[in-house]
Amino acid sequence: MPKGDSLPTVWGRPPHTKAKHDILTRYLGAWFGIFGTSRYHQRVNVLDGFAGPGRYDDDEPGSPVLTLNTLLDHRSFATFGDTTFNFIFNEWNDERFASLQAVLGGVRASRTPWPKTVHVHERNLNFQELARELLDSIPAGRQLAPTFAFIDPFGYKDVPMALIRDLVSHSSCELFIYFDFNSVNRFANAGNVDPHFTALFGCDEYKNAPAADAGRGQFIHDLYERQLRQECDFAHICSFEMVNTSGHTGSYLFFCTRNDQAYDRMKEAMWKLAPGGGYRFDDRLAGQPVLFEDEANTGPLQDELAQHFGGSTVPVQEAIQHVITKTPFHSGQVKVKTLKPMQAAGRISSPNQKKKGTFPDGTLIEFPLLSE
Repeated sequence: MPKGDSLPTVWGRPPHTKAKHDILTRYLGAWFGIFGTSRYHQRVNVLDGFAGPGRYDDDEPGSPVLTLNTLLDHRSFATFGDTTFNFIFNEWNDERFASLQAVLGGVRASRTPWPKTVHVHERNLNFQELARELLDSIPAGRQLAPTFAFIDPFGYKDVPMALIRDLVSHSSCELFIYFDFNSVNRFANAGNVDPHFTALFGCDEYKNAPAADAGRGQFIHDLYERQLRQECDFAHICSFEMVNTSGHTGSYLFFCTRNDQAYDRMKEAMWKLAPGGGYRFDDRLAGQPVLFEDEANTGPLQDELAQHFGGSTVPVQEAIQHVITKTPFHSGQVKVKTLKPMQAAGRISSPNQKKKGTFPDGTLIEFPLLSE
């Protein structure tokens, strides 16, 4: 019998899982590129805390294979030099772990000679045991190498907030974590699983969740986000909503980072999957092309910039930084998709622009003061 859940050793891949993997690989492609060419970091870690069997019942690859392939097939991999990429794939269930080992063995066999800079560690531990082991292995006074922690458990029992806080306490850690909204929504006021929920949130305020028609869902979402921000000291958090086949929110994926550039890249990855800035995937619409179009309606962003910077002149870099840190949009949507139409409509001007509609670094943007 599998530990911790009732699924078989290998199971089918629902549409929202593919969406999750698309976000993961889009983001890691950028993450690998940044650290692979960094002069300041010689070693980076990718932790997959609930790696699963490595494949689905239709032989589609699981997250361990996808993350490895994202690195090995990276167009710039040959230029990454001596940067060491350390992958830790953990699966607690024995049968799934055996499957994972076989799948990863196949990946290695298909890519000989295996790159010396790519290290794969397969672990068969309860996630909490693994996390404590990793923390205990860090010498006193040393910082953990830049780490992307992908924590995608079944349910809510194995990811207490205190443990997550300790695991990502080092400044260069990032977290991509699954939140089982459906279970919390059902049992937050039931009282029969309070110890698990108190550990999950790191507080007992979930007991105050209101009725559904009084904002229950938003309350639960915002509480978990607040706890991640406060307990783990993350500067930036964005969430991606997963809607199940019944039309209800099943889960959220929370991405947490302290780095502006990382936040920008993750928003870009999420936006490409769910255009519109709402970061929402609906299983019922899976396969429809609109989900994968990158047609951004930047009208709301134009209004935001006009309001925020009204009456001031700022370098274009300052406008971009505001978009990155304070809006759901990403930097790639600023110059052509936002500032250019704003200038065409007479909503902005520039005193030092060499060519209208172009905004190289150093370009000053004049935002007129909005009338009351």
